Amino acid sequence: MARYRGAVCRLCRREGQKLFLKGTRCYGGACSIERRSTVPGQHGQGRRKPSEYALQLRAKQKAKRFYGVLERQFSKYFTLASKKTGITGENLLQLLESRLDNVVYRLGFATSRPEARQLVLHRHFTVNGKRVNIPSYLVKEGDTIAVREKSASTAKLKAVLETTAARVVPEWLEKDATANSGVVVHLPNREGIDLDVEEHLIVELYSK
Repeated sequence: MARYRGAVCRLCRREGQKLFLKGTRCYGGACSIERRSTVPGQHGQGRRKPSEYALQLRAKQKAKRFYGVLERQFSKYFTLASKKTGITGENLLQLLESRLDNVVYRLGFATSRPEARQLVLHRHFTVNGKRVNIPSYLVKEGDTIAVREKSASTAKLKAVLETTAARVVPEWLEKDATANSGVVVHLPNREGIDLDVEEHLIVELYSK
């Protein structure tokens, strides 16, 4: 299974903002953006005005990195989004938000999306009572996502749940902290997605 294996803090610096890829580290002074906000590489100090294409590319790269998706899979999501009724850019973000690893993160069952991906791969979660170990699994309205009873007693999950207890859950999800589960009330709309992504630039890029 392909995935990015480089230094994730470089990704945040490249996009010029926190992508929250390192969990609790991103909220403290150890965050790379706090210590060095320039773009990585020898030309990171440059101030050249970006072209229209550069702005579109950066919008796409930022979205890919937020959700931990590589190019081939991202382009498949765009194709699916373009075939659905509605606004293509919003459809694309809705598909990305519906990934199981993202929903696990949004519910506070992981400190970051990369950690959520790992926990899903290790079979710590169920969807409607059935174990699912596919991070890209797309949840649907009414689905129930829960931490497996056996997994909830592990030191790892206990620490994660304690760390994320105060996290605000988006309105399109409903969390039951007592049962360590959550329900997809409805699929997210653009107002329910708080990421700083200019999806219209992504549509423009793929429409060339």
